[in-house]
Amino acid sequence: MLDPRLFRTDPDFVKEQLTRRSFDFNAGSYAELEARRKDVQVKTQELQNERNSRSKVIGRAKAKGEDVHPLLNQIQHLGDELKAAETALAGIQAEMETLMEGIPNILDESVPDGNNEEFNVEISRWGDVPDFGFEPKDHVDLGTQLKGINFELGAKIASSRFVVLNGPLARLQRAIIQLMLDMHTAEHGYSETYVPFLANADSLRGTGQLPKFEADLFKANVDPALYLIPTAEVPVTNIVRDVIVDARELPLKFVCHSPCFRSEAGAYGRDVRGMIRQHQFEKVELVQIVKPEDSPNAHEELTNHAENILKKLNLPYRKMLLCAGDTGFSSAKTYDLEVWLPGQGAYREISSCSNFKDFQARRLQARWRNPETGKPELVHTLNGSGLAAGRTLIAVMENYQDAQGCIRIPDALLPYMGGLDIIG
Repeated sequence: MLDPRLFRTDPDFVKEQLTRRSFDFNAGSYAELEARRKDVQVKTQELQNERNSRSKVIGRAKAKGEDVHPLLNQIQHLGDELKAAETALAGIQAEMETLMEGIPNILDESVPDGNNEEFNVEISRWGDVPDFGFEPKDHVDLGTQLKGINFELGAKIASSRFVVLNGPLARLQRAIIQLMLDMHTAEHGYSETYVPFLANADSLRGTGQLPKFEADLFKANVDPALYLIPTAEVPVTNIVRDVIVDARELPLKFVCHSPCFRSEAGAYGRDVRGMIRQHQFEKVELVQIVKPEDSPNAHEELTNHAENILKKLNLPYRKMLLCAGDTGFSSAKTYDLEVWLPGQGAYREISSCSNFKDFQARRLQARWRNPETGKPELVHTLNGSGLAAGRTLIAVMENYQDAQGCIRIPDALLPYMGGLDIIG
């Protein structure tokens, strides 16, 4: 959520910045709502002051033994007025809260303009695209040949966009996950955490999934409502909800492996073949909670940590800076890492690493105590996939295939494969 003071002090700046996202911010409607809030708040404060003043008068009259019934009648009438004003103020504040929850984050000044992914900027590229000397297969054909990927069984058990992994390919995905966790904890300094796979509405509202993206969530039929997590970002970032963190504890760095569940309500017709876009998938998520002045460097660091996994697996990839129109709702700046998939002859996203600045923290009331002022201030939150396990499995399968459709195990994963060095 954006700082309400921005709307009061510089509405033109807000409108200009949101226009970069093609978001139509009605400054006039907001100003009208803000004017109503001010009027009612002033009236409420005046009534509160008058009630307090009259209460003191009643107190003095009682002390003198005077008849206070006329005064009590007056203060009763005043109390009714105050209650009505407080109710009106609460209604306006709720209306403003709803409006604010639908407004995306202000973009970092380094984010390029543009309406869609065609305007994303390539920052760097690493690794050599493999030259097989034969027509490479995609992961669907490879997995079917190896009897390790079964989409029909996934559909039978659940529905379309679910999959069953069998035998060595199931173990290969587990090995990928374990390599990520080992690297992020031992080499990159993250603390491994395990979290619930269901989250309440407050948690999803805090990280920006609610109310805007409710259609993309799976909701459990319980009261109060619980949702299957779309990413471990939600429960992990909520560790600091309503917390004032000691400055000496920052930065907080968490790594978490979890399943992720997404209904993909707005994605039908996209990536329908294979495991690219599933309702359930695995991810290793990186989350950092930092001081505001540290978040730009933390963003580069976190992205580098995700890149290190790709380098360890010797998977060719490129780093993209997303343009204004392609940057997510809560993010101020996002890098996408796109891995080379020979079966598609294209780079495809395998990680998004984002700096949310104080956007999530304001919703979460996640703060740190600044020792220079002694006062609580909002932290900055960051996260990124380190990496998406299913897409990493796809990348390994397609980049390490041979002409017979067998999969060679990358050197970095051999210690996790129980002596298996090739699948085929």
